[in-house]
Amino acid sequence: MSHNFATTEKMKDNLDAIFHPKSIALVGVSPDPHNWAGQTIPEAILDFGYDGDVCFVSRRTNKMYGFKTYPSIREIPGPVDLVMCSVPAPFTPHIMEDCVVKGVKAVHFFTSGFSEIGTEEGCKLEEKITRIARSNGIRVIGPNCTGLYCPESKLSFSPLFPKERGSVGCLVQSGGHSIRLVRTGAARGLRFSKVVSYGNGCDLNATDFLEYLGSDPATKVIAAYVEGTKDGRRLAEVLKKTAEMKPVVLHKGGHTQAGTRAAASHTGAIAGEARTWDALFRQTGVIRVRTIDELVDVILPFAFMPPLKGKNVAVIGYGGGMSVQAADDCEGAGLSVPLLPTAIQDELRSFTPDANNSVRNPVDTQWLVWDPDKFVDTVRIVSTWDGVDSLILYLPLDMFHIKNEEEVLNRMAESVIGSRDICSKPIVIVFHQGISPEILVKSIAVQDRFCSLRLPVYPTLGRAATAISKFIGYHQDH
Repeated sequence: MSHNFATTEKMKDNLDAIFHPKSIALVGVSPDPHNWAGQTIPEAILDFGYDGDVCFVSRRTNKMYGFKTYPSIREIPGPVDLVMCSVPAPFTPHIMEDCVVKGVKAVHFFTSGFSEIGTEEGCKLEEKITRIARSNGIRVIGPNCTGLYCPESKLSFSPLFPKERGSVGCLVQSGGHSIRLVRTGAARGLRFSKVVSYGNGCDLNATDFLEYLGSDPATKVIAAYVEGTKDGRRLAEVLKKTAEMKPVVLHKGGHTQAGTRAAASHTGAIAGEARTWDALFRQTGVIRVRTIDELVDVILPFAFMPPLKGKNVAVIGYGGGMSVQAADDCEGAGLSVPLLPTAIQDELRSFTPDANNSVRNPVDTQWLVWDPDKFVDTVRIVSTWDGVDSLILYLPLDMFHIKNEEEVLNRMAESVIGSRDICSKPIVIVFHQGISPEILVKSIAVQDRFCSLRLPVYPTLGRAATAISKFIGYHQDH
């Protein structure tokens, strides 16, 4: 066994233990309602029903959430695998010393106030906790991060995350982005295997988590947000290796001059030159995105769709202007919108009026709004043509100026759900939700139905087309 392989295996064992701890100590818990970490993380652990041992450490109170609190880690009677800590930065070296005595395996520091603030004191504190950790075999997540989410082990840093496990693994340098990524992804049907917010990455960093998720059998696709790296060569090697095994979709934060400056003050990241990162994306086969919204967009087809054979798409919906927009957006993103054969058009015309409709592709049909059965027939007929590889169904609820919006919404939902049951090609949904407060609530409920059927749902045609094009491009290159 080579040294590198042995090192990789040891790291995998370390991270397995971190994502599946048998015992947790929550340090810095607080009854103060303004202490976000001191309350939210304990609430998440308890709400998820974590079934390992949980201990609370606090000098402010003798009891929290019905549990006895201990004044220090050293006084906890049993073993502790993982410490989650939100004490102020100056106290963290003392916490690390306690962890050494206790034999703790890993520490997650929610605490900020280290290298990211750019002061000598902050940098020295980070160096000190890193030195203590490495000299004693303790792994550190952070500091300055929200930590770990693993539904399988009932571990979470937010009580608002889904409890169901999924196949999307995420490594996110930003705590806020990690929360937004999970919540917006979950709202569109995504479920997650493991998510880590790693902040300053003083010990465990993007490369470590990327390599781990690459070999994790529960993770089928990887989403990443990275602001910078201290070892660009190793990151490039691991990105290339991982992208050969499974899709990696990466948002590089700080790709402009102002963004680079912000990254340095956010996580202390060494962002690097934009052209260096451009080359890295070209050489590794990693899919590049520019926002968290696009990160979710591109992950959706990997989670919900089989690989597509080609870029030919049929677009079916209602509205002449929307049809033009659909054609422009699809071809602008690199997809093809081929003209339907005469035989297909004739079959559609046999039950579709000529006025205010089009059967060419995009298909503009009133049946989306008025007759779900005929809309389903339209989808069935179009999907039988070998000249298209996928279908985009667009639902422009916001274009109608009639009072019975809810009836229209329900018929559209019936049309989509019926289409999914008979369509012989993968389906993507573009859903313009209602713009009144009352109908918006009902629209979200309909979107939830689509997501429960594992249908990728997008708010605009442009975003759908861009995501599908990148999805196809990945499979063509691999």
